[in-house]
Amino acid sequence: MSATPSVPAAPSASAGPAGSRPEAPPTQAELLDFVRRTAADAELIDSLPLDPEGRTWIRLDGPGGSEAWLIGWPPGTGTGWHDHADSVGAFLTARGELQENALAARLPTDGWKTLELTEDVDRERLLPAGEGRAFGRHHVHEVLNESTDAHAVSVHAYHPPLPRIRRYSRSGHVLRLEQVESPEDWQ
Repeated sequence: MSATPSVPAAPSASAGPAGSRPEAPPTQAELLDFVRRTAADAELIDSLPLDPEGRTWIRLDGPGGSEAWLIGWPPGTGTGWHDHADSVGAFLTARGELQENALAARLPTDGWKTLELTEDVDRERLLPAGEGRAFGRHHVHEVLNESTDAHAVSVHAYHPPLPRIRRYSRSGHVLRLEQVESPEDWQ
């Protein structure tokens, strides 16, 4: 994976005057609105260097202190199964098409290594350019660019900024916690 420096993205709502109450954290709907507006910024999307081998990214300034990323996906790449711990988030495909596979079940947050999933928890969503979704805390999913010849580009936002990411392996209906990453591991 290759990284590039942080750059400002689409403007977020302005902060109140000095001495006013702190801004409320952004909602899932506000994060989805942010990624939608950011994905519409063709100049920003074009600024992302694309690598044929691995994902690339640029960190963006998200609304209300959120963490945001512009991510390039070469053909055949994906995230693997993971969650975003206590953060809510949103992502949207700016170019190309992404596949999201998700679990429609609330998993225990800590204290387990292996879970047996029921047969009705799998959800699949195809997200062509201009489509995205918001999600709540502890949302377990994987995101894939299943194209054999085209890059995809997406915009992601999380609040609070990611405290950790839990990575999982999956074999049939068995989900196994493999690794817990902190921000130092991916920046």
